[in-house]
Amino acid sequence: MPDVWILGAIATKFLLYLGVLTAAGSVFAALIFRTSDVTAFASIFSILGLIGACMGFLIGGATLMGDASGMYDREILGLLWSTPVGTALSYRLVGLGLLVGGFALGMPGLWISSLGGVIALWSFVTVGHVPDQDVLWINMLLLLHLVAISLWIGILTPLRRLSITGLTKEVSNLGHRFGRAATVFVPLLILAGLAMSYRLVGSINALLTTGYGQALIAKVMLVGALLGLAAHNKLRLIPMLLAGETRALHQLSRSISLEWIAVALILLITAILTSTLNVPS
Repeated sequence: MPDVWILGAIATKFLLYLGVLTAAGSVFAALIFRTSDVTAFASIFSILGLIGACMGFLIGGATLMGDASGMYDREILGLLWSTPVGTALSYRLVGLGLLVGGFALGMPGLWISSLGGVIALWSFVTVGHVPDQDVLWINMLLLLHLVAISLWIGILTPLRRLSITGLTKEVSNLGHRFGRAATVFVPLLILAGLAMSYRLVGSINALLTTGYGQALIAKVMLVGALLGLAAHNKLRLIPMLLAGETRALHQLSRSISLEWIAVALILLITAILTSTLNVPS
């Protein structure tokens, strides 16, 4: 049975990934595509991200001590703060703070919120399996990968909200604009993911025979399903909506719900990969 602290680390990392990526992506989508007000939605997910970040840090202290006392031991937490784990937490606190604070300035504040989103995403470049490689271009690929993923996640809720409310023209226009942008950033997302995966795993044998490689295969399969849903939306449903076929609204809403499920599973597998499995040596 997995250690309780490992389970806690997986849960908090899942919460962290979901919170940061959704909050940052919602702001990016609002800035780029002029979606509806995202203040409440992004603030909620920012809070979830902060909870995940802080609880993950405290669980790190408990892991060092081997019991719950590490969660409030000043010496242990001070030691942890001096490591890359503490650096990552500081970026998350600053980034998510700026993201939420920018909302107080209205539309101009979206630039500040977006900067906060980038800073929060940068935190993942300071600690983890990819940063452990200590290769600058890999770290930049990771940041690019995260920005693309967050933007994809950020557009899902506005699209689904419009499809539920029956605003055919609005949802078709937003979906069409996002689809054009996706033709650029989705290939970059895929290439970045493949490059980082090859760097981490190193060989086909390691991919097939190690726990890390097998979990990575499961993640890639889910990403493939997500890409399939996105392609169906872009090539089938959005053209139907542009042609005024309102029956496609329900299909789009259902497809986006499936995308959310795929995203959640991908983030869960990522949390498992970064919490329990070692990169093949």
